Amino acid sequence: MLDHVFTDAIGALRDAFEFSRLERQAFEERFQVDVLLGDVSWQTSYGLPGEGLPPRLQADVICGWPTWSQTAYRSWYVDEELTEPPRIDIEITLRIQRLTEWPEPRPVLAVLPITSPEVGGEKLTRSGPTVESIYGADPDDAEYALEVSYEGVYELDETALADGSALDEHFNTLGGWIASMLVKLGDLPLTFGPAFEG
Repeated sequence: MLDHVFTDAIGALRDAFEFSRLERQAFEERFQVDVLLGDVSWQTSYGLPGEGLPPRLQADVICGWPTWSQTAYRSWYVDEELTEPPRIDIEITLRIQRLTEWPEPRPVLAVLPITSPEVGGEKLTRSGPTVESIYGADPDDAEYALEVSYEGVYELDETALADGSALDEHFNTLGGWIASMLVKLGDLPLTFGPAFEG
């Protein structure tokens, strides 16, 4: 297994989601490297248990490890001196899908806070909503989705770099927070189409 702080962070996030009883969506996990720029990213999707495929509600999580973070991490690893702390870019998108009617964003935003809980001293900030229309072969056969994203950074201090248990502590609250946000969204009076029968 690759021994790297970014993969440690991925492991800590997975543990936080599974501890919160979230269910990973099959075939939705990707680990990518930009061969031209050197940036590394990991993305995955989790939902509440028993939602079907696709789930009515899901959280899409993207973590990015930019090239300059790798340079800062390597400098600390080799010289044991932290001149500029590396950071992980985090984006969490809460998605409501399989909707049979055009969703009104205001009730959704009313249950979602402006910021997330602290993740290592920083909070993720909410963006505006996006509404998506999905049409079948028949234009009258429409389905809708609504997304709200939270974006921010997790800055790694020397404690997090030296001891992976600090990552577990920092990311632990994120799993419970995502689960509670999905439950709140699920309690909204929305009309959903059936899950895919496969």
